[in-house]
Amino acid sequence: MPKKHQSGMTFIEVLVALFIMVSGILGAVAMQASAKKGSFDAMQRSLASSLAQDIIERMRNNDRDTLALYTAKSPYGTGKITNPPTCNSSAVACTPAQMVTNDLYGWEQALMGANAKKGTINVGGLEGAAGCISHVNNAVTVVISWQGREDMTDAKKNDDCGTTSGKRRQVVVEAFIYS
Repeated sequence: MPKKHQSGMTFIEVLVALFIMVSGILGAVAMQASAKKGSFDAMQRSLASSLAQDIIERMRNNDRDTLALYTAKSPYGTGKITNPPTCNSSAVACTPAQMVTNDLYGWEQALMGANAKKGTINVGGLEGAAGCISHVNNAVTVVISWQGREDMTDAKKNDDCGTTSGKRRQVVVEAFIYS
């Protein structure tokens, strides 16, 4: 057959097309992995911010004179609060001091991820979480620290809260509790 009547692709053309297609697929897979890491980090920051807002709202709902009790055992996240009061029912109301213990117990359990378990191990919450509360008069600062997945520069927003490392992440929320 003369060459001018041949049709189709050469082997080289097929290899080039295959190389381009495989490169595109690998790029899409790498982009998906990077997006998944970013999504996980964003979820962690969102959870930390939510936990900080949670304890601030609990403090606002209690008596303003109890602010010092919220900071007494800071940092939280290691299971310091073990016996919550049993007074919070329709029959017996908690005193403001008992409500502080109840609030801190619930908050610490959320920090440690006790609401989600795999066997007996907490799998919810933040990895290596620590929650720190401080106040001056009615100005409250809540710091949530946790360990991220990869090393980054430690922001060192609050060196007293959480383990200092390249994996430490922190969310700092400041609020004012009105009387």
